[in-house]
Amino acid sequence: MREDLQDLAGRYRHILRQAVFLVRSMDAEGELSIGQLSTLNMISSNPMRVSDIARNAGIRVPSATEQIIKLEAAGLVQRISDSSDARVVLVKLTAVGRVKLTESNGRRNAAMATALETLSPAERSSIANAIPAIAKLNAALTQQSSTD
Repeated sequence: MREDLQDLAGRYRHILRQAVFLVRSMDAEGELSIGQLSTLNMISSNPMRVSDIARNAGIRVPSATEQIIKLEAAGLVQRISDSSDARVVLVKLTAVGRVKLTESNGRRNAAMATALETLSPAERSSIANAIPAIAKLNAALTQQSSTD
């Protein structure tokens, strides 16, 4: 493997790790924990199996199940059966869950926007221009992990 790509991968993972820690600390006093918010964001587009939520979150299924039970008790998610396989249970965002998710993401986005104001227009443009490449890298990593 090319040494320059190894170096880039290491630098990217380092800065990404720092960003994840910082984003997780945002709105720490909010109603939703970072784990709960992460779960709600995961299922915001489509219902998911608990096993998929666990895998995406990097936790074990029993931990994800415990998280889902808490979110369900709060009225933020509901379990539904999969129309293609009656044995499968999916987790779906409720209307209340969508409102809480939107509010929480809004607070975090406002905090991020405030931080972005400290950058020059050129720096903000660099970040905006990098987002499609990062999305493409994420897709490649997702495909790579599904074939492993």
